[in-house]
Amino acid sequence: MSLRRLFAIVLKELRQMRRDRITLAMIVGIPVMQLVLFGYAINLNLRGLSTGIADQANSAASRAVVMDMVATGVIKPTVSATTPRELMERLRRGEISIGVVIPPDFERRRFEGREAVQILVDGSDTVVQSAAIQLAQLPLDPRPSSNTAPLKAGPGQGGGPVSVVTFYNPERRSAVNIVPGLIGVILTMTMVLFTGVAIVRERERGNMELLIATPVSRSELMIGKVLPYAAIGLIQTTVVLALGVWLFEVPIRGSVLDVYLAAVLLILANLTLGLLISTKAQSQFQAMQMTFFVFLPSILLSGFMFPFAGMPRVVQWLAEVLPLTHFLRLIRGVMLRGASLLELWPDVLALLAFTAVMMTLAISRFRKRLD
Repeated sequence: MSLRRLFAIVLKELRQMRRDRITLAMIVGIPVMQLVLFGYAINLNLRGLSTGIADQANSAASRAVVMDMVATGVIKPTVSATTPRELMERLRRGEISIGVVIPPDFERRRFEGREAVQILVDGSDTVVQSAAIQLAQLPLDPRPSSNTAPLKAGPGQGGGPVSVVTFYNPERRSAVNIVPGLIGVILTMTMVLFTGVAIVRERERGNMELLIATPVSRSELMIGKVLPYAAIGLIQTTVVLALGVWLFEVPIRGSVLDVYLAAVLLILANLTLGLLISTKAQSQFQAMQMTFFVFLPSILLSGFMFPFAGMPRVVQWLAEVLPLTHFLRLIRGVMLRGASLLELWPDVLALLAFTAVMMTLAISRFRKRLD
């Protein structure tokens, strides 16, 4: 072995790495991204959960109970309701994560030691369930009046003055929460990667010359690249759904058609993002590297692995740009809460807008030229 030749090869690799900007970005970007995400953006302690309040007693004591709950920082009142049915409807549509119900006879129930406060929880997110149970275990009113008994916390899931009622996943099975999200994770990983290398592969294999000689327009080429992978994405969705229902008994409470329509929205969003990547990457390896930069924030910030409500406000704004964030709200709303896509229209519009913007940018960047 010649040390001179070995040194020459090492020097050649370093020079090639220096010219590869994407590789250089990954050398520095990946540790920085993970440090920032895990150290700053990801927080397992939930704060500011959107909450609906139905204070039917409307007394000084009931308002004090609500204020004590808000003071914990776990909940943030965003909706006022008059009946528990209104709160349940808003839970189903995903507008709130927690509902607090104080009955009209709150004072008498409190004096008799019966159930006086009821906390309704969206159980499609198991982390929210845990936060609600902790909330119910707090001494909510340490300043009782002289003619009433103090309101102490009940034993978690019910049976005391403060009870927690969990909807959509009362058994707290993690599979019910994870399997619908896995559809989005798998589609994000595969769809972006497949199309990310599509145009690059044509260029590397020499097929681009043949496409240039044809009368196919840029729009026709891009859309033609997307459609076959859309069918593949639907097949993947079917496989995950079938295994989820068969192996893990994950319910599909909403329309199966809505499930597939939500999947189509995510598939199109990811495919157009992959096309945009393919117009920027110079090789298939670069396309895979750029896909990794998209996939890592998606899986960490979308609410799949870590609670969305625990992230700082700035990070939540960034997560709203990611298609997976909106898909998770859609798929969990349809499969677990029985909501329809029409009721979840803000996330539908977000995915449609993302697809339109990415497709426009991809078509505008693509040129039927080898240079």
